[in-house]
Amino acid sequence: MINKISFFFGSWFYLGKAKYASGTFGTLGALPFAWFILSHYGMNGLIIAAIIVSILGIFISDNISKNMGIKDPGVIVIDEVAGVFINLIPAALTPMSFLVGFALFRLFDISKPWPISWADKKVEGGLGVMLDDIFAGIIGGVILYFLQIQFPAFFGIM
Repeated sequence: MINKISFFFGSWFYLGKAKYASGTFGTLGALPFAWFILSHYGMNGLIIAAIIVSILGIFISDNISKNMGIKDPGVIVIDEVAGVFINLIPAALTPMSFLVGFALFRLFDISKPWPISWADKKVEGGLGVMLDDIFAGIIGGVILYFLQIQFPAFFGIM
């Protein structure tokens, strides 16, 4: 039963089972949750959600990885959920902020510049699965924050 629950949340409601681009589908599946949390609970709510998903994700990812015998199986997308939640913490509640935030997160998650690549290659277990996406979320979020300040009209911020 624990394994089924882990798989359900680790694959973010089975979006991680997508044949191609499971990380992108997992990220897209997180966006409505982030929008809801930001619109109802604000930035602090999304910070709390990101922390909860990150901590649970470490244990869930570790469980799934061990059961599958694979270091970071593509079916695990809870790491993308945590990462994009972190990435969107500074986001304005506008479609453009979410679109740019999504694009920045995927860019860093896929390209894996340092320190994202370090976490991806050197950190083991569930923490390793989660940490590269957490770093991608932090870097993307910082850039999103400054872009919104520099170009508020582009983001629909008045």
